[in-house]
Amino acid sequence: MTLLLAGCGNGASRKVDGKDSMGKMEMSDSAMRGMAEDLLLQADRLVISSVPVTSVTRDTVQPELAVLGTIGYDTRLQNTIAARVSGRIEKLYVRYRYQHVRQGQRIMDIYSPELATGEQEYLFLLKNDPGNTTLIAAARQRLLLLGVGESQLAEVAKTGKASPTLGVYSPYTGHIHEAGNTMPGPAAETGAAPGSGGMTEELTVKEGMYLEKGQTVFQVFNMDRGWVLLRLFPGQESLVRKGDPVEVVPETAPDKAFRGRVDLLEPFFRPGDQSLTARVYFDNSSRDIPIGSAVKATIRPGAVAGNWLPKTAVLSLGPDRVVFLPTDGGFRAHRVVTGLVEGDRIQVLSGLSAGDAAAANAQFLVDSEDFIKVKS
Repeated sequence: MTLLLAGCGNGASRKVDGKDSMGKMEMSDSAMRGMAEDLLLQADRLVISSVPVTSVTRDTVQPELAVLGTIGYDTRLQNTIAARVSGRIEKLYVRYRYQHVRQGQRIMDIYSPELATGEQEYLFLLKNDPGNTTLIAAARQRLLLLGVGESQLAEVAKTGKASPTLGVYSPYTGHIHEAGNTMPGPAAETGAAPGSGGMTEELTVKEGMYLEKGQTVFQVFNMDRGWVLLRLFPGQESLVRKGDPVEVVPETAPDKAFRGRVDLLEPFFRPGDQSLTARVYFDNSSRDIPIGSAVKATIRPGAVAGNWLPKTAVLSLGPDRVVFLPTDGGFRAHRVVTGLVEGDRIQVLSGLSAGDAAAANAQFLVDSEDFIKVKS
């Protein structure tokens, strides 16, 4: 038998003991919102799954750090050539940047009134007071200090004529550049080759230019010794120490790979680069690796002890790292702090202890990182 209830004048359903005529419980809007939020929070924090779990292990590993870098000049062998007398460049024997010069090679002649006066005084003493060895020795020493060579002094004494032109010889072997042509841009930091032009770019030093006494005219960079500048990124710099072995492979010449050791850890960040730099000095005289070459290197620092998880167990959420801890019927997201990555394992610095369990594959438990909320 069907029971019919008569409707009210406006057609509204009757309520009996808090229920409408259809038997539904009435709830306020605020109660509904609260229930929805509770459900959403539970869904955000708990993932229902049956994926395998793994455990944090305590272990000591021998890390291998793969880093990148460049070949640069060893600036300890960067030398300068200065004018010892004031005068005019009479003759120039070098013409372009990167021109190779040898030790003892003549690079320019300087006409100097000061030199002419000194040689005339020397000749006057030789001719008019040959027995005054003290004054003659002093005049000779003065000319030697001005840069006059023994052979030129012997020629002056033999001919009895002053030679106001001084030959300037390179005391070093290497690539020549004019003074003040500093290494451009990042090269100024890395020891890369100076000069912004090509291999045959003309020198700005010209014949007819006047020089002041003591003025630096040329720089000479020696390629026989070089250094490798390796960039260490966060998480690596704390592991590397002076003396750690390094294997370097030039990308332009893999057959010229060599071994070395970390010689210096620079105590500063370079402009525009938030990575520390390690230097490795090496002998380039036989390898002849071009300056500025990119290299790949492997640094083998000391052994590292710590707690380790498989890399797959840790999920990266921007600045945060998350693992999923097993709980009743599922997994709960948990924040951790990680360190070194070695092979297929990652170091756990804090957040978990040895023996703690976590999901073996964190990525499998989430469709989108937007849905993950973790408790601190």
